[in-house]
Amino acid sequence: MSQPLDPLLEGLAGELPPGTLLTGADAGPRHHSDWSRVGACEPRAVFRPRSTAEVALILRRCHAATQPVVVQGGLTGLAGGATPRTGELALSLERMSGIEELDPDGGTMQVLAGTPLAAVHDAAERHGLQFALDLGARGSCTIGGNIATNAGGNRVIRYGMTRELVLGLEVVLADGTVVSSLNAMLKNNAGYDVKQLFVGTEGTLGVVTRAVLRLHPAPRERITAFVATNSFEALVGLLRESRAAFGGQLGSFETMWENYFEFALGEFKIGNRPFAAHHAHYALIEIEALEPAGDAERLEGFLARMLDTGVAADALIARSLDESARLWRIRESAAELMMRLGMPMGYDVSLPISRMVGYLEKLRAEVPAVLGDRPLYVFGHLGDGNLHLVTGLRSLAEVAPLDRIVYGSLAGFGSVSAEHGIGQHKRQWLASSRRPEEIALMRQLKQALDPRGILNPGRVL
Repeated sequence: MSQPLDPLLEGLAGELPPGTLLTGADAGPRHHSDWSRVGACEPRAVFRPRSTAEVALILRRCHAATQPVVVQGGLTGLAGGATPRTGELALSLERMSGIEELDPDGGTMQVLAGTPLAAVHDAAERHGLQFALDLGARGSCTIGGNIATNAGGNRVIRYGMTRELVLGLEVVLADGTVVSSLNAMLKNNAGYDVKQLFVGTEGTLGVVTRAVLRLHPAPRERITAFVATNSFEALVGLLRESRAAFGGQLGSFETMWENYFEFALGEFKIGNRPFAAHHAHYALIEIEALEPAGDAERLEGFLARMLDTGVAADALIARSLDESARLWRIRESAAELMMRLGMPMGYDVSLPISRMVGYLEKLRAEVPAVLGDRPLYVFGHLGDGNLHLVTGLRSLAEVAPLDRIVYGSLAGFGSVSAEHGIGQHKRQWLASSRRPEEIALMRQLKQALDPRGILNPGRVL
């Protein structure tokens, strides 16, 4: 026999369409945590609205009752931002999905916030265009979540973070007010650019329900090269030379340290080894081709020069889409690899390239005190100054000392979050990456837009 609903839920159940409110077993464990699985908790109830009006109604009632709400998209985050806390209602935008408008001439697309990133890619490609944001979770993550966390991904080196690809937003504030700023113009300097208040603020200032996205012409072809180097200095040299040689055609420059590369190959048996020998670092380089035959020849000549000068130790160019996909599979298998580490722990940090060697040396010296002989796998987006570190824990007791090493070693020059947000898990480390005056301003904005603190409380601030 189901439990009776409290007055808030009973009132909303009567005002919303059937199936919008889920409680108990009907809600299921899917809404108990994000991908991190840390701190999983059953929400009081789950709301799955289909429209902005329904989102506004839910938030208006929750605001009046001072009922905390956690906003959920594709649940692919790793910082606990969408993981419920005790007593919270979950507001899932999974049913608010769809492409509403696509303007090929203007290069814009209007979408609902629950639309999966892969669906946006598919719609753009049908018109010879691309939405440049791309990441391994493209099939599961949603545009609303991408915007809330200012997602980065594989093409930041060419197109920038999510905020560079968003032209307009529709947002529901904590009290149910709908702010529609669905601008589709590239240039609009009429007053404050209010959409930027909601990009990267992790749902703490408002709930994104619609977005106008900026599209770019799709390249005629993407050409993938895989390059090995024997030192970090050579890897940085390869990045520098790639930028100089290809400029805006350099779409991706993804890097893997040897231990991550070998782990991925060993776990997934992804065909033959790209290179017979072992190397210190590997780079996955993708060129957006304007003239495929000519650009492939340019890339071959470039790699030959890198081999001749000793910058590269070995190199190959993918000769088919299947071979390119296989190489990308090595790099993009991080989330699956984490699940094979028992109790996975992942870090997403940002720092100047010039500080990376010293930072990693410090970690290698101090981390064994916590992990013993368990490795810390390293990979990332070198051109963006973003490193990902992944390991397996024996118990949650190892989290705090490991955090002190990984995050504490960045104080004064790096960021504890490059692209995954602060969420719950990094909240105590925000002050190591932001000045007191910045945090005070963040609190002022939060107080102004969510005075009762109902939106994603306990996240970020």
